[in-house]
Amino acid sequence: MTRLSLSELHQRYVIERRPIETCLEEALRADSRAGARAILASIEKRRFENRSEGQRLRKMLRFETLLWAAGHDAVAGVDEAGMSPLAGPVSAAAVILKPGTRITGIDDSKKLDASSREALAAEIKEKAAAWCVAFVDVEEIDTINIYWAGILAMRRAVEGLKATPQHLLIDAKRLKEIAIPQQAIIKGDEKSASIAAASILAKVARDALMRTLDTVHPGYGFADHKGYPVRAHYDALSRLGACAAHRRSFGPVREALGLPPLPPWPSPSEWVS
Repeated sequence: MTRLSLSELHQRYVIERRPIETCLEEALRADSRAGARAILASIEKRRFENRSEGQRLRKMLRFETLLWAAGHDAVAGVDEAGMSPLAGPVSAAAVILKPGTRITGIDDSKKLDASSREALAAEIKEKAAAWCVAFVDVEEIDTINIYWAGILAMRRAVEGLKATPQHLLIDAKRLKEIAIPQQAIIKGDEKSASIAAASILAKVARDALMRTLDTVHPGYGFADHKGYPVRAHYDALSRLGACAAHRRSFGPVREALGLPPLPPWPSPSEWVS
């Protein structure tokens, strides 16, 4: 069959996941040993997973594929990260994927662990036609409110792209100040590969910045919880009070500072865009 032992075959075709030659696969099927059957089972499982991932990616690219087919090669996905934390900036990213791009494992950043996000972020930056990450800082958030800070961050990300998009795919929002055709997609980070790519870049960039803020303002745990309103963060606020990285327009921060609650912000429909 081959001069390679079963352990060597396992290393090459299961651990290293190399493509297996047809003649070698046929030889393994004729081999009655349990080790040979286990190698074949692992290869079949990988093929099934690859087919399933391919189907998932085609579904994730359905919005982009329609636009690409209509001649819109520069389709930008846009998403923000960090809307609900009590501290740190809000971030946003815009990503233009080249027509036909497939990035295995791309998904809503909230569904991925940190190491997967980091690896995917590097691949997205390598394969994208253009990408940009932008921030809106705490002082701006406290001035215009978090909703409009998220809109501003997304607008900055789009305007920072090195290529002008022909169409925008945005997670659940519209950018009225940008005169580019656009589509708001509810739960877009789960349905569009471009939006998912933007969510990953925005999340990875913001997490890195929060790790830096942890060294500037030690004791709050920013490197761990990234400013989100978790028990450890509430405990640190109670113990240390608020620091310069905290959003003073957020209720728990105002409470820690002994400030009265702010009156309700106008709803987005009441603002003049």
